Amino acid sequence: MRSVSIIGIGITDFGALPEGIVSLGAEACCAALADGGISPERVDAFFLGNFAGQAFTGQSHLAPMIAHAAGLGPVPCTRLEGACASGGLAMRQGVQAVASGAADMVLVAGAEKMSSTSTTKTAEVLAAAGDWVTEGARGATFPALFALMAKRHMHEFSTTREDLAGVSVKNHSHGMLNPKAHFRKEITVQEVLEARPVADPLGMLDCSPISDGAAAVVLCPDEMVADLHATPVSVLASAQASGPPALSASRDITRLRATVRAAEEAFRVASLQPEDIDLAEVHDCFSIAEIIALEDIGFYPKGEGGRAAREGETALGGAMPVNTSGGLKAKGHPVGATGVAQICEIALQLRGEAGARQVPGAEFGLAHNLGGSGATCAVHILRACA
Repeated sequence: MRSVSIIGIGITDFGALPEGIVSLGAEACCAALADGGISPERVDAFFLGNFAGQAFTGQSHLAPMIAHAAGLGPVPCTRLEGACASGGLAMRQGVQAVASGAADMVLVAGAEKMSSTSTTKTAEVLAAAGDWVTEGARGATFPALFALMAKRHMHEFSTTREDLAGVSVKNHSHGMLNPKAHFRKEITVQEVLEARPVADPLGMLDCSPISDGAAAVVLCPDEMVADLHATPVSVLASAQASGPPALSASRDITRLRATVRAAEEAFRVASLQPEDIDLAEVHDCFSIAEIIALEDIGFYPKGEGGRAAREGETALGGAMPVNTSGGLKAKGHPVGATGVAQICEIALQLRGEAGARQVPGAEFGLAHNLGGSGATCAVHILRACA
């Protein structure tokens, strides 16, 4: 198997945007190609992460449509769907295509246009990423499911409402430094605590927004990097795992099996340990999700993830910076784009090009992308090239 490098990254603004999904996807692709100094004609394969293009916009068959709009030739175009982990799965398929020798130059993108439908319709579409028969059809949408996780975590580990709020406050602080972020506004713990209730104990400011946006990366084998005018970032590991689609099937709803397994595999392949990672982008669709992810990945023992946010350990300047992009909470969460956007942020950091939110001397970064309430997880570990 060949070693793989990221040689180009591109990301659109995130937010409620006027552009259509094809335009957003093409914009991110063209930006990534330009960043890597690669012409569209050199791309051998295209992988797109997209959860629900047809449901949100009425448009299906998006992979070839975005590829055509980005100027790609008659290359294989494949759409990957894994709920909110769709982008992470597209990244994994791109890495495997290059590593196996099936392709030399691969373009990976993620895109979603969610603001075209009503909030009620969007919630219904997203609920289909869970078990519709036992959960969605009975009104158990994702805010309700993650609220159950939060309540159990609070019961077992004495996690507080202020711990949850600390995650949101920290990520909004980071989002202030990201010109692409959906929300560039600081919030306070008190504002989080007093925000409109959604599903106890989660309020509006514990939840990621409905966003539009796209992100893309260009991959190639390491041996080709020397001939390119690009700043490469090495992909050390790409792992994927699954868990129960319905929360009721989980033995412990404070621990997501897919995250634990994917993280273990990624660390094994990369020959690293959690303490070797300098920064991480984790899937904070809700404030409790970041806390559980940090514990499941192995950055903190069970029950310590909330304290880490409250005491500033996961903020810029802390011991373990998490979601320097603003995370899903502030950067935004166009679900199909999220996993690729996480890769873009880690790559930007490892290239030393993150500006005001730069983590000094970052060498190793981890991206964690979750689908549903834990049914799918993709974890990638990247390294800065010397």
